[in-house]
This record gives sequence, structure tokens and C-alpha cells, in this order.
Amino acid sequence: MFGVTVVTFVLTNLVPADPVQAALGEQAAADPAIVAKFRADNGLDQPLVAQYFTYLNNVLHGNFGVSTQTRMPVADELASAVPATIELALAAIIFSTLIGIGLGLWAALKQRTIVDQIIRVVSLIGLSWPTFWLALVVYYVFFFVLGIFPGSGRLDPVSIAPPQVTGLYTVDSLIAGQWGTFWDALYHLVLPASVLALYTIGLLTRFARSAVLEVLDLDYVKAATAKGLPRRTVVFGYVLRGALVPIITVLGLAFGSLLSGTVLVEKVYSWHGLGEYSFAAATKLDLPAIMGVGLIVGFVYIGLNFLVDVLYGVIDPRVRLA
Repeated sequence: MFGVTVVTFVLTNLVPADPVQAALGEQAAADPAIVAKFRADNGLDQPLVAQYFTYLNNVLHGNFGVSTQTRMPVADELASAVPATIELALAAIIFSTLIGIGLGLWAALKQRTIVDQIIRVVSLIGLSWPTFWLALVVYYVFFFVLGIFPGSGRLDPVSIAPPQVTGLYTVDSLIAGQWGTFWDALYHLVLPASVLALYTIGLLTRFARSAVLEVLDLDYVKAATAKGLPRRTVVFGYVLRGALVPIITVLGLAFGSLLSGTVLVEKVYSWHGLGEYSFAAATKLDLPAIMGVGLIVGFVYIGLNFLVDVLYGVIDPRVRLA
């Protein structure tokens, strides 16, 4: 995590554009007195090493700086944006996990049949479609043309957000017992989560198929089949469990990618999450906001990799013995 802070700070300060001009505007940036005061107030007149240690000390105390565009603490803005993206990414990963692993398992058990060929083609299509293009097409078809699903936002304009506990509207509405709000939030999740899930479904399907095929050839699976165990027991108790270790690795990386790759989908569906926030920060050269987003994404990847390592031992006893 210390390395993440170093890389984030260094790369952000290598941006060729002038953050002072982006924050003050062209007219104010032309006044040397205003520029000097701005640099002094934000510590930009200090050596780069001193700026980093000041930044690191602030981060350790939960202070991510102040946005140069909104003049609001970045930590407060991230606290509002991150739960929205987590809710969207969780919905997408749950949907893609159920469908992707199920299709991959089915394709492996039906190897070299028409079912296997169809599933492989479908997974290839899912991997090939650009997410931003698919988001626009799905938005146009299911909102403008058919009017089946809502087009944007996390709730209908007439709905009131539930009392904030986690920041996830579906969870908070259940905690508050607001069933109408829960179904409204779930309804708004369908389109963006489906668009995000499609690529992950294709990835998981192909990866799960390969992992299951490898396990099917192992001796302990053949021995379980030879003992006369029911087919369901062999598939779910032996084959799928043995294939889960590499699948979980891909799941962890896929979830991290969903959190950091929702920029265009959130923009299309006006989701007001981390992706849309990072897009606005990048286009306005809001360096404190950009660094805050970089730190959050880096910490998420580190946390997910740690969780995946722990789950290895839970699923596979050989990892615990090692």
C-alpha cells in the first residue's frame, strides 16, 4: 500500500499540464500574486519530496486533500461515490459468477458436443463486444425503444434514498425495511450491471471450462467415479471444488477490474459512482481527486488479492498443508 501511494503521487505529478491553471482558471492564473498564494496554500511551493511526505501523513489520517474544482474534501466525495460503484460491481460480479461458472461447467461436461460449441461461441461474443458500445446499444433498446427499464440514475426521481448505513441503496433499503425503494434500486441496477457482467461472463465461462477439463482428468476424480458415487456428488464435490482455486483468482481480478473500469458505463447511465467521479477529475485536472481515486483502486486490488489468498486455504486443503 505504501508503494501505491508512491506510484500514485509520482505519476500524478508527472502530468505535463499545469494544475494551478486548471484550478484557478486562465484569468486568475495570469496574476503572479494569486498563483503564489495558491501554491503556498496547497504546499506546491515545497520540494517534491516534502510534498509527498505531507501527502502521506494526510492520507494516514484519512485526509485525501481538497478537490480543486468543488472545494470539497476528496474523502467526503469518495465516501459518496465508492458505495455506488461497489453496488454496481457486486451486482455484476454475482450475476457473471453464477452464469459464467455454470456455463463453463456445462461446456466442460459436454466437451466436443454442440452444446460446448455454442457456449464457446457465446463466450467469445461476450469477450469481443466493446463495453462502451454495448452500454449505448442496451440503453437505446431497453430504455428508448422498449421502455422496459429505467435509463439512468440509481433511483427514480420521485424516490427518496434510504437512510445511509453502507451507501448501497439495495442494502440500506432492506435495513430500513423500505421494500419499494429496494425494488426500485434493484430495477435500476439491471441494465448497467448486465452490461458490465457480459465481458466477465465470457471470461469466466472460458476459464471455468479449461479449469474443469483439467480436473476431470485427475486421478481422484476418476477414483470417485469408479467408486460409484452419484454424478452430482462427483461434479460438485470433487470436480468443481478442485477447479475453484484458479477460478477464484480470475474472480478477484475481474472484480477489481469492474471497480476501476466502470467509467463509461457510469457515464452512460448517470450512476454517480467512482467511474464518473474519476472521469470528471481527469478531464478537469483535479489532481487531489485523481490521486484519491488511484489510492482507492490500488487498495481494492490489494485487499482482493489478500482475500483470494485466504480463500485458497479454505477451498483446497493442500494449500493449508503447504
